Amino acid sequence: MAQPMTTEEKVGQMFTVGFHGLEAPQYLLEWLAQGRVGGIILFARNVDSPEQLAYLTTSLHQAAKYPLLIGIDQEGGTVARLRDGFSESPGAMALAAASDGQMVRTEHVSAVLGEEMCAIGINWNYAPAVDLLYSAENPTMGTRSFGTDPEQVSSFAEAAVKGFQRAGVAACAKHFPGLGETAIDTHLELPRLEVSEAQLLDRDLMPYRVVIEAGIASIMTTHTIIEALDPNYPVTLSPIVIQHLLRDQLDFEGVVTTDCMEMKAIADNFGAGESAVLAAKAGVDIILVSHTAETQAEAYDMLLKAVLEGDVSEDIVDSAVARVEKLKSQFAITAPSDLDSIHIPDHLAIMEEAARAGTVLLYGEIPTLSGRILAIEFASALESGIVESGGQTGFAYRLREHLPGIGIITVTGSGIEAANVEQITLSTEQADWVIVATRNAAWNVHQRTLADRIIRSASQSVLLCLRTPFDAQVLPQASAAICTCGDSSPSLDAAIGALTGEFIPDGRLPVPLKLP
Repeated sequence: MAQPMTTEEKVGQMFTVGFHGLEAPQYLLEWLAQGRVGGIILFARNVDSPEQLAYLTTSLHQAAKYPLLIGIDQEGGTVARLRDGFSESPGAMALAAASDGQMVRTEHVSAVLGEEMCAIGINWNYAPAVDLLYSAENPTMGTRSFGTDPEQVSSFAEAAVKGFQRAGVAACAKHFPGLGETAIDTHLELPRLEVSEAQLLDRDLMPYRVVIEAGIASIMTTHTIIEALDPNYPVTLSPIVIQHLLRDQLDFEGVVTTDCMEMKAIADNFGAGESAVLAAKAGVDIILVSHTAETQAEAYDMLLKAVLEGDVSEDIVDSAVARVEKLKSQFAITAPSDLDSIHIPDHLAIMEEAARAGTVLLYGEIPTLSGRILAIEFASALESGIVESGGQTGFAYRLREHLPGIGIITVTGSGIEAANVEQITLSTEQADWVIVATRNAAWNVHQRTLADRIIRSASQSVLLCLRTPFDAQVLPQASAAICTCGDSSPSLDAAIGALTGEFIPDGRLPVPLKLP
């Protein structure tokens, strides 16, 4: 008969931690063996190939004294940690942009992601993001959002949850109770959101009601102060929001997890130990500390001390552990299964079809490209901790496979040298067609300024919005504009298919757009 958990082990089950590298460090394997960690979060920094990741997750599962949660951000689209060797998917906005069959397609795409996570030994996905996209000024969401309409977002969220959980992976709706109209990234500072309680109840909380009814396993809180609910604490540390709103009013009985406690919204305003204690008191079940061993140790030690001294009751810990254990039993994985089920033709076909369905012709007509063609691609500008380095940038080089004579200019970095601007402008003027592929020009003044100059200098041009459609709002009109609503591999391929006439995009944006 198994021995009951010690207090030290119970507190450990409330922590999910991350690490750097392709192999688990020795201290972490020791923590798992001691039961002082209940879950692991993986990032792109931990992933090289399916074979390497299978070895890593096997080592984690084998080291753990108790069943283990291994989580990852695999929303699809812009935010995805499993790329090379896995089946990449279009993101939320692309799925919502399809003109028909959206819900079935969303469930199928989510199931493919879930199946491949399961096969590699991962059983918890921090997805879907169910925040409404109120504003083009919100740098956190963009194409991660299913749109602006709460009923539509709710339907897509439910379909995604069904797909993930049918495949054997626990879903996690985020960022509770909704990021709303905030233009501040919680990775960088602590936002205060002035939104009415009525708007929260009628709009932002609608997707949560729907996914709770659908049986979602977990919900992630936002590090945002919602003035109308609790003006003193961010949601992650607020018993008013977690206990009274999420537990009592919405009747959620699953696992509540924090977002990473090392984000500056928390780290710059609360100590690691203080925030862990406050989160536990607020009713959080899992405390997520993604990066630093010292911070993880401090948070664990301070919460354990608070429990042993009676500042945090054992009843709180017991309730949290019971919910965590239930989730682990529902989505139990002890090792990777069949790597042959990853990146298979059937999965790739589902993703390709979804990416094409989510491609939108914003204005103009698909041109017949001829003569001297120049592609100018803006590489990913990482202004946030959301999107990791190493993301997709190779649209122009993929395009060269279809148009061998095409000229390519890749613009990287946030600063543009004057000499380079003159060279790019000269090349633009000499081309018959210029394809301008932007990534978040709406939020990057350097990219926006140069893209503006390129489009004005070109005799004929196509604007290709690879991330947000809002780029089209801030740039002069080209001959035509296409939006892929994301730049994962299938979306890049869909863009090329549209440009080369393989298909005519018929997607419709789920967000309003004001074109110049």
